[in-house]
Amino acid sequence: MLLRTFGWSFAVTALGLVAAVFYGGWTAFGIVAILSIMEISLSFDNAVVNAGILKKMNAFWQKIFLTIGILIAVFGMRLVFPVVIVAISAQLGPIEAVDLALTDKDRYQELVTDAHPSIAAFGGMFLLMIFLDFIFEDRDIKWLAWLERPLAKLGKVDMLSVCIALIVLLVSAITFGAHAHQHGGAHVDKAETVLLAGIAGLITYMIVGGLSGYFEDKLEEEEEREHEEEERAARTGKPKSAVALAGKAAFFMFLYLEVLDASFSFDGVIGAFAITNDIVLMALGLGIGAMYVRSLTVYLVRQGTLDDYVYLEHGAHYAIGALAVILLVTIQYEIHEIITGLVGVTLIAWSFFSSVRRNRAPAAG
Repeated sequence: MLLRTFGWSFAVTALGLVAAVFYGGWTAFGIVAILSIMEISLSFDNAVVNAGILKKMNAFWQKIFLTIGILIAVFGMRLVFPVVIVAISAQLGPIEAVDLALTDKDRYQELVTDAHPSIAAFGGMFLLMIFLDFIFEDRDIKWLAWLERPLAKLGKVDMLSVCIALIVLLVSAITFGAHAHQHGGAHVDKAETVLLAGIAGLITYMIVGGLSGYFEDKLEEEEEREHEEEERAARTGKPKSAVALAGKAAFFMFLYLEVLDASFSFDGVIGAFAITNDIVLMALGLGIGAMYVRSLTVYLVRQGTLDDYVYLEHGAHYAIGALAVILLVTIQYEIHEIITGLVGVTLIAWSFFSSVRRNRAPAAG
């Protein structure tokens, strides 16, 4: 069962790590490994959400999601998107950005370092909004109850997440942005750039959230319509057109899943810039992580164990919040990649063991 589900992921991992060693030695090996772990940890809640929806789909649409969907997830978001981010931020054409990254790494590194304040502000705000919306939501299951209960009460205030995010952005622009780190160790005033990039990140999050909400509403409408059709068929004794309804509902499920996956993979791509600016290593690490997320989704569906480790989603979102803070701080200060990578792993491990303790003593949870 394990080999059948994770076989392709194991194979991609082996190939990716070997490629990393040939590309940049053992240092590259370590970076790719950290990126893979980060992507898996940040996307675990994505896998849980995917599994919850995927189990409602028939075998045909499950295969569509696990074939076409994986192409979009790995090659679209994890491979192409990092190049697009660098191209836009450094004002390069996509082909020029790729060519520069492969043929003149020193110049590419300079451009990315100079563009890092805008990348960090954009990504930091996007990640911060994901974290804030999570901690301000009143959830039945609370991990750090002493913190999450009062935050859930505060979350009843409309637009609180946006207000806090804008305050954080303003403070970051005035403090970190005024002394933004550049290549060669220089510091320049990029407060305006940080402010504009952060607002763009906030807008992007709201657009992605709006699309996800739209598809989620469509999915609920289709499920309600299918339920009404089943009741009508039961009363009249007439067969309902199950194939058409299931197909339409599954199509909206597929669209919804792809938007969700794009939003969750976006934080992994942005977070990767806090670890490395090398698009080859980024592509290898995030691609390996994406494969495991897909395999994990299948495993959760087949095993039916979505609720076994209830705090993992919390740990993933706290890791997202930590990455948001780290990205904003790196506008001015350099933070070692190992520290950045271990923060997320530590939070995920903590939430996992907390879930295990809860399962052993359910009355105490």
